[in-house]
Amino acid sequence: MKRLLTLILVLTFTIPTLARNIDLSTVPARDTVQLTIYNAEDLTLVRETRVISFKQGNNPLQFSWANTLIDPTSVELRFLTRPDELTVVDTTFPHDKPQMLYWNVASEFSGVATVEIAYFTSGITWSADYTGITDPDNKTMRLEGFVTVTNNSGEDYEDAQVRLVVGTVNLVEKIAQLAQRGMMNVPAPAGYGGAVPGVRMDRARREVALKSMVADADASYFADAQEERQVIKEGLSEYFIFTIEGTETVPNGWAKRMRSFDAADAPVKVQYRYRANEYGDQLVRMMLLTNNEESSLGESPLPDGIVRLFRRNDTGSLSYLTQQSIKYIPVGDKIELNLGVDPNVVFEVVDLRTFRDNIWGSINAKIRRRFDDPGGVRIEDRGRVEGWDEHTIYAQRIRNYTGKPIELEIRRAFGGDATFVSRLDTKSHDFQTVQFTTRLDTGESRDLLYELVQRQGSNQKQNRVEIMKADPADVPWMN
Repeated sequence: MKRLLTLILVLTFTIPTLARNIDLSTVPARDTVQLTIYNAEDLTLVRETRVISFKQGNNPLQFSWANTLIDPTSVELRFLTRPDELTVVDTTFPHDKPQMLYWNVASEFSGVATVEIAYFTSGITWSADYTGITDPDNKTMRLEGFVTVTNNSGEDYEDAQVRLVVGTVNLVEKIAQLAQRGMMNVPAPAGYGGAVPGVRMDRARREVALKSMVADADASYFADAQEERQVIKEGLSEYFIFTIEGTETVPNGWAKRMRSFDAADAPVKVQYRYRANEYGDQLVRMMLLTNNEESSLGESPLPDGIVRLFRRNDTGSLSYLTQQSIKYIPVGDKIELNLGVDPNVVFEVVDLRTFRDNIWGSINAKIRRRFDDPGGVRIEDRGRVEGWDEHTIYAQRIRNYTGKPIELEIRRAFGGDATFVSRLDTKSHDFQTVQFTTRLDTGESRDLLYELVQRQGSNQKQNRVEIMKADPADVPWMN
């Protein structure tokens, strides 16, 4: 599908070898083409330019989308040069050719002009992936980003400028569904000609989409190809656009992988974390990298993708660490890679003691007749506990056998009305979660002690956790 557009000209000239008249001229190949791929939906905006010879008077132009996933309601013709002398008189859809349309263009001159054809298509997608290689000490990382463009649209796009959009696009109908429907089934919106044949394109939807969903190209719209492809980033409303420098040929049925960035010697940090709601009831090792300028990143958010992480050994070989999917990373946020449980760090929680105090109750009096005196009575008292405080003392035992100091972050969530008592440097992560950090030297073992006081029954007044700094004079067991 390389000849989507045909110019029908009434020309008469003679070819001696054939000795007959020719009245059909094929339009030259695309001069430029731009693909803006929205990965949140199966949606690509195609903008292509061609230099066409017009004759003075009426010029029929034929556009076909057979065997492609082009949205017929989105096709638009625009004149980039001499627009005051060229006019689209009408657009028709022949009944015998359901995947084709004709533009009748009135020209006031005979000569050439540049036109732009824009339309939406589906079947072109892109995905991101990243490769990280740390140094032997896990202090720096080289992070390379790649994007892979896959074309299953039914059309080849040669020497195309590729733009990749990160963001959410909401459409009433999927482009692939529209492309597979006949034009007679595409309703015209109110105010655009009703059901009259030839006026069936959803122009309102097309115009809004083209104006609001993509920015106009800058002066380097169709730049020449560079030896080293780079990605230009620009913010646009709720979207972010990555523009790959130069041009790429994206054939139908092919996928092409391109480098998007290369950040060398980005600083990383290894942190051990306990977060039961995220990682389960275990201490895991995390590798953290921030999307900022210090990491040679930070110019743009990082799209969803797969990260493959390796460590370079002292011998120069690579050790595989992990493969993990990451979500959209805004500028300034961290890339957090879970390396799993480290067998060289032992972590366990021990219940040291449990007791109750601050007990409150009520007395129910019940009157019974005395058996030895029919005229007398006996009063029985029965007590019932209404509220109390439950105290539990825990030891979080950690032993470091890694051969280097480690940093730990522990988060614990508690329901109900509770007080977290400890000598640790603790802060609230949210109204039910406490968080504290600590460091352990090489070979060090430590018990991180805390007491949890949970108010039960009538003693419970709220649903949150308070933090109380332990006084060594009151709680000597924490020394």
